[in-house]
Amino acid sequence: MMNTSVNIAGIEFKNPVMSASGTFGSGVEYEEFFDLDLLGAVVTKGVSNIPWEGNPTPRIAETYGGMLNAIGLQNPGIDVFIKRDIPFLKRFNTNIIVNVCGKSVDDYIDVVERLSDEDVSMLEINVSCPNVKEGAIAFGQDPKALYNITSEIKKHAKQPVIMKLSPNVTDIALMAKTAEDAGADAVSLINTITGMKIDIERRSFVLANKTGGLSGPAIKPVAVRMVYQCAKAVKIPIIGMGGISNAEDAIEFLMAGATAVAVGAMNFVNPTAMPETICGIEEFMEKHGIDDINEIIGCVD
Repeated sequence: MMNTSVNIAGIEFKNPVMSASGTFGSGVEYEEFFDLDLLGAVVTKGVSNIPWEGNPTPRIAETYGGMLNAIGLQNPGIDVFIKRDIPFLKRFNTNIIVNVCGKSVDDYIDVVERLSDEDVSMLEINVSCPNVKEGAIAFGQDPKALYNITSEIKKHAKQPVIMKLSPNVTDIALMAKTAEDAGADAVSLINTITGMKIDIERRSFVLANKTGGLSGPAIKPVAVRMVYQCAKAVKIPIIGMGGISNAEDAIEFLMAGATAVAVGAMNFVNPTAMPETICGIEEFMEKHGIDDINEIIGCVD
């Protein structure tokens, strides 16, 4: 019998496919398109300790092979999330990974502690947030800040901790190793790449925020390269993401060293991209006589 299950920090996933945070809400919008039970996990939109309004509009723009977004992690806060979203997700037989965001270490710890008694599988920490106490440089862009926030969160977290790494750094492998050294149970990458679009007729920025995060197929080669580099640098599991559209893309990430993959921007284009990717992986395994998906994880050298 063919095995598609993978293990991340002691958590069993029926298959390696999950949603990328910020592209799936908490799954409510997608329930009408497919059975969420099919997924290895649902990764929620970022949750903060208090409601965040996000950035002014316009905050989404289409680009060649992708999209720019400057949503600003708009969310209703942890209170609403616990009352509304967790009960919805518990209806499904899939892992729940909560993405956590904040503007200071204390903000993150507040959310992590609130989730300690909740029935969720893992926490994914978004370190692309601006550190307001350190000149608004993202936690994930400074090794010392990344080490500090990772080690502090591990002191308070009851669930395994995934650190979601920013690609907007000089050495992604160094950041992954830093997270591992600080106690992270896994890392996920890549988050969006900072980009910009200008309306030449209006002579103005398309996004009100001027810059936004680039996602979609355009960033996939960068993401695959970074996942490969990190897989060579750390022993903890990696969740790969960045431009995954189908099974072929997902398998590239697995072969580069990712234990699991997350589908993001493609959910907006094709709401059934994830179940199609799961089916495609199974078909690939059957075609090539692969009994266990773990056989291909990190198979390129």
